[in-house]
Amino acid sequence: MNKQSFIKGTLILLAAGILNRLLGFIPRIALPRIIGPEGVGIYQLGYPFFIVLVTIITGGIPLAIAKMVAEAEGAGKPDASKQILHVSLMLTITAGALFTGLSLLLAPWVTGVLLPDERVYQTFISMTPMMIIIAVSSVYRGYFQGKQNMIPSASSSVIETIVRIICMLWFAHLLMPKGIAYGAAGAMLGTAVGELIGMIALLLQYSGEGRRTNKLLPKPQEAVSEKKAPDSSSNKGILKRLFGIALPVTGGKMVGSFSYLLETILTNRSLAMAGIATSVATAQYGALQGMIIPLLLLPGALTVSLAISLVPSLSEAAARNDRPTIHKRMNQSLRLALVSGAPFAIIMFVLAEPLCLLLYDNAEISDMLKIMAPFALFLYVQSPLQAALQALDRPGRALLNTLFGAIIKMSLIVYLASNPAFGIIGAVIAIIVNSIAVTLLHGFSLSRLIGFRFRLLDYVKIAAVMIIMGACVLYGYRHLPFSTTPWLQFWTSIVVGILVYFIMIFMTKLVTPRDLERVPVVGTWFNKFGRR
Repeated sequence: MNKQSFIKGTLILLAAGILNRLLGFIPRIALPRIIGPEGVGIYQLGYPFFIVLVTIITGGIPLAIAKMVAEAEGAGKPDASKQILHVSLMLTITAGALFTGLSLLLAPWVTGVLLPDERVYQTFISMTPMMIIIAVSSVYRGYFQGKQNMIPSASSSVIETIVRIICMLWFAHLLMPKGIAYGAAGAMLGTAVGELIGMIALLLQYSGEGRRTNKLLPKPQEAVSEKKAPDSSSNKGILKRLFGIALPVTGGKMVGSFSYLLETILTNRSLAMAGIATSVATAQYGALQGMIIPLLLLPGALTVSLAISLVPSLSEAAARNDRPTIHKRMNQSLRLALVSGAPFAIIMFVLAEPLCLLLYDNAEISDMLKIMAPFALFLYVQSPLQAALQALDRPGRALLNTLFGAIIKMSLIVYLASNPAFGIIGAVIAIIVNSIAVTLLHGFSLSRLIGFRFRLLDYVKIAAVMIIMGACVLYGYRHLPFSTTPWLQFWTSIVVGILVYFIMIFMTKLVTPRDLERVPVVGTWFNKFGRR
């Protein structure tokens, strides 16, 4: 097993996340050409119900496993890590099988009564096997993350993405002659095949780890006398601990899922109260959630990677009562989240209109992007803060903070979006206030819990660098001699801004040569270049 440092593990996951997001554009472009917009709609219809079931089955299980395995490894108890894995597998496979059976049994009722289009039946049936597959994969990912080996999670996710894209487009094409419903079901079946191959990749890597470990163990005849029957009382203890960590996290995810559903309903109804036609309201909300929010969350690959790497790292440090390491890891993750997210925020703020025009051929939605872009920084640091609370045995506090933020958001949506003076901008403001409130609450909770102090000088530096970069991007866009070629003008101004940004973050020591030495591949090249 290859244990990675916190920074290296984060960067491995980050590389996989970025690659997956880039690959994810392929089916978004190609699938509508095969099954059409109506087929894509059928494909998406079953997902909300499916996501709720997967959240119930897995929820906070991966995080709980990662935390418990990290603590066991930190205490030098590898056998305990294996027992945690086996108990977790029994739990999730049982839950996955139960919900899969119920879903298959109730599929006609769910698709005919709960969902608005009964043609989703074939797609719903195609997605149900994924419950067990995702349940098993989540356990192994949590196990490897707890051992601070991020390679299996990263590699399996990339394999799963590639296979999913190929199979979903291929199967959709094969089944489309039977009708739109079957074409959508084919796409979903391809997604299930991708999940299956991703799970197999994880199992193979776990098997490889087992073979390497066995070479270091005593010969079978020497170890027979040391074998013991499974400790059922210990299994009960593991389950109790697992539920203690996982349930609040699952609750938080359920709050997020239901909050999103409620947000959709309240926003559309509030816009109707403001006198906006239903078709217009749907288009505005679709632009917000389908175009603007995904752009803002582009750096999310990093924040998710940070959060995943942070849990085992902090759990291991907490098991040793090593508070200095906890503070160091927190400052590293927050600085990395801000430094990597800041240039995205600046580009989306300064070049909101040309960006929306080039991507979506729609400049009218740029106002929403321009308003939200500066506040996206709160979203980028929110994930590491929440992961820290969960790693330090305060998932309940993270859940309460999220719930409080959701209540504020819903209240503001009803109050502002129903006002004709605000309309959809009222929903934008509500989302911004929610992101600020939850992030500040997480930071305050962490400060009270471990006496954590934010390095204010780092934030002042980042703000100054962002202002300088923004000025350079704006100047480049307005004055560089490419006005007759908008896309060239756009990309040239971005390149100028990024170069200035990199120079400034090194000058202000937000990033140092020592940081680069820890980066896989880049660090090796940097060391060789430095020696020459």
